[in-house]
Amino acid sequence: MKQLLQNMKNGKTEVKELPIPVPGPRTALVRTAWSLVSAGTEKTLVDFAEKNLIGKAASRPDLVRQVVDKAKREGLLTTMEAALNRLDQPMYPGYSSAGIIVALGDDMPGFRVGDRVACGGGGFATHAEYNVVPRNLLVKLPSGVQTEEAAFATLGAVGMHGFRLAAPLVNESVLIIGLGLLGLMTMQIALAAGCRVLGLDISENRVALAKSLGGEACLRSAVDEVAPSFTKNRGFDHVLICAGSKDNDSIELAGVLCRDRGTVIAVGAVGLEIPRKIYYEKELRFMVSRSYGPGRYDANYEEKGQDYPLGYVRWTEGRNMEAFIDLLESGKMNVQALISHKIPIESGEKAYELITGKLGEPFLGVLLEYPQKNDTAPENMPIRIGTEKRTPGPVTIGVLGAGNYANATFLPALIKTARPIRLASIASGSGGSAVHAAEKFGIEKVDVSGSAVLDDPEVNTVMLLTRHHLHARQVVHALRNKKNVYCEKPLALTIEELSEIRQIVKENPEPVLTVGYNRRFAPLSRQLFDFFVTSPEPLAIHYTANAGYIPPNHWTQDPAIGGGRLLGEACHFIDFLTWLTRSRPISVSAAALPDNGRYSQDNFSLQFKFENGSFGTVTYVANGDKAYPKERCEVFSGGKVAVLNDFRTLDTWQDGRHRQIKSALRQDKGHAAAIDAFLASILQGQTWPIPLDELLAVSLAGFAAQASLRENDAIVIPGPEAF
Repeated sequence: MKQLLQNMKNGKTEVKELPIPVPGPRTALVRTAWSLVSAGTEKTLVDFAEKNLIGKAASRPDLVRQVVDKAKREGLLTTMEAALNRLDQPMYPGYSSAGIIVALGDDMPGFRVGDRVACGGGGFATHAEYNVVPRNLLVKLPSGVQTEEAAFATLGAVGMHGFRLAAPLVNESVLIIGLGLLGLMTMQIALAAGCRVLGLDISENRVALAKSLGGEACLRSAVDEVAPSFTKNRGFDHVLICAGSKDNDSIELAGVLCRDRGTVIAVGAVGLEIPRKIYYEKELRFMVSRSYGPGRYDANYEEKGQDYPLGYVRWTEGRNMEAFIDLLESGKMNVQALISHKIPIESGEKAYELITGKLGEPFLGVLLEYPQKNDTAPENMPIRIGTEKRTPGPVTIGVLGAGNYANATFLPALIKTARPIRLASIASGSGGSAVHAAEKFGIEKVDVSGSAVLDDPEVNTVMLLTRHHLHARQVVHALRNKKNVYCEKPLALTIEELSEIRQIVKENPEPVLTVGYNRRFAPLSRQLFDFFVTSPEPLAIHYTANAGYIPPNHWTQDPAIGGGRLLGEACHFIDFLTWLTRSRPISVSAAALPDNGRYSQDNFSLQFKFENGSFGTVTYVANGDKAYPKERCEVFSGGKVAVLNDFRTLDTWQDGRHRQIKSALRQDKGHAAAIDAFLASILQGQTWPIPLDELLAVSLAGFAAQASLRENDAIVIPGPEAF
């Protein structure tokens, strides 16, 4: 399928051929007929992408500060690579479209194949021939609404939500500042609600168009003459700012023209330096409208399909879209008059040249048009990136997952290996990130189905870089097909999943299985290990992870998807302690700070006892400061002390002497070495990089730590007999 992509590194906009996505639970696969290009949001994205690095830095000083802090902690080269990799990712613009459902996932009541629908949401209703859209962001179209009109529904919901925030009553006066696409639709919404509406713009053509749509309008230069008579010299009850401008003129003008104790709503992106004198003297109510309405930015609503009860939240983003469609059907909303351009998706780049002013043409509503095909679910074929099919090698690799970790960390480390490998395929749910990774790292073909990679007879080794809840089933699938597996942590989220993996390993002992516990392979970690390897005494270890804050709605915090930060991230440090002590953890006592509505049980301390008498503490916190090192490990044993600081310095003390080993420009957490050890195991028939007993022990220790937090007591960690 064709999809419009925006590269944030070089500013290039292009239409590319990508795999067709597959609908999951509570989603539908929609064949797009029309999508609307946003001259506000998308123009801002393009403007930023087209800036050089200095320009990007000047426009986002907050990100520059983050980069500087990261460089201080992790080294200049590591930071620059991470920043450039983050920029070198495709963006998928578009958030308002309409089309026909061609396939349904599970749990989609009320929808069926063949339904015409309006689609909403950034990342869902993109400029693509096919989109997977969650059920709360779909609205069925009545017969009286044309599909091209319905493509305006999401932007219409933005206007609807801004209008509802003002809460106007019948016959109250409303001023619309800015008669672009959003302003003209908001004007019609206010008229349909029985308000007296005046539109304001600097363009004579826009003013004339507003009048043709039934509203009253005037130029900015004439508002001082028009407004007093329109409001009977009382000022406007409500002012809706739909303009897009960085200056503060609209905010100031809104305060001047609004009545005493009136309402000002910023719907568009404008300067927000509110003049105190004007707003104070009138005691104005000011609000910034957040997108399409309640549900926006809530993963439970948008991605998981959990609707809000109508009795408590009358107008969600989905119901705002539905209300806009009702206005279209009733004839109270005219968007046909707002369409200035219809551009085939094959020429989608032209739309961006248009909205950024490169073509020098006036525009208003810019629609992308898509080929009309049959309404059956399309056959999904992998996309071949390379032109030549290479012969299978001793390590022929398939990669599952193409997110930020894959593109910024794992794949750059993988392609640097000197081992003979063939990168045969990569799969990701969206397809776009996988195509980008395939082109960047020389991977031969792309798919959206993980099973296609796992069942590919040419692939004998899989790299699992997917979300945590998929790991166990994908490990089992791969091992059953006798494929070697590198699984990015964690190995499993439940003891039942772990038990199934243990059983499949017993049945298929030939493939190599490892988990991405890379820290034990880091160069400074190896020197730390060697420093204590001859110690006659057990070790006392304190590992601090200043992990940083992640919002509760992030997928890693979801117990069913990410497993939470204890299972999903702290497993790294449990493994490190297990490796460094050369012993199995036998008990754990855990404690956590109160969440206080901000955290998700991600400020905790885990105290482990090991079979050989060592003990170790993992202090994992989300409440620290980013300027402090992210990871620090202190070890004491047999008259020796060592401190590993963020994998950049290793300080040791022995016999009264201090020694420091330092990596000045780069942080090395062992990713490349972990991959190399895995490949060596396959190619040279060596033992696994991490013994199976240790892989199982680390997972069991994580499950026990969870139980300790839950039961507020020390927990004995099961041994191999657990299986």
